[in-house]
Amino acid sequence: MSGEAVAKVRRLERITSAMPQVEIDTRHLFHAGMYARTIHIPAGVCLTGALIKRATLLIFSGRATVFAGGEVIDLIGYHVIPASAHRKQVFLAHEDTDLTMIFPTEAGTVEAAEAEFTDEAELLLSRRQGGNTTGESQCLEQ
Repeated sequence: MSGEAVAKVRRLERITSAMPQVEIDTRHLFHAGMYARTIHIPAGVCLTGALIKRATLLIFSGRATVFAGGEVIDLIGYHVIPASAHRKQVFLAHEDTDLTMIFPTEAGTVEAAEAEFTDEAELLLSRRQGGNTTGESQCLEQ
């Protein structure tokens, strides 16, 4: 995203930060040298993301208007998206929507993985609201 597009998202963040905040469930999974981070955005919620500094895969399932790459697009259904580095997105969920971001990592903790994908980790809802982490061994037992 261009610096101008990122600045637009930051302006929206300043406006929405004064509004009532909604709890967003964040689930974390480490497996096979990969970190997966899944959030659930309830219908009607507008969510701005942290500035992502590395390329990832983004799995989208739901219906939302998205501001990414300086463009507004409507996504409906299920999509696997190659998501570029240096992005700060906005999602307006029209239906309940799930997003999973995946990237390879050697991080062993959620905090280390978060620091790897953003310099804005302190802004992440998982830091303020907690989250659910599943490790490789737990995943194999299920």
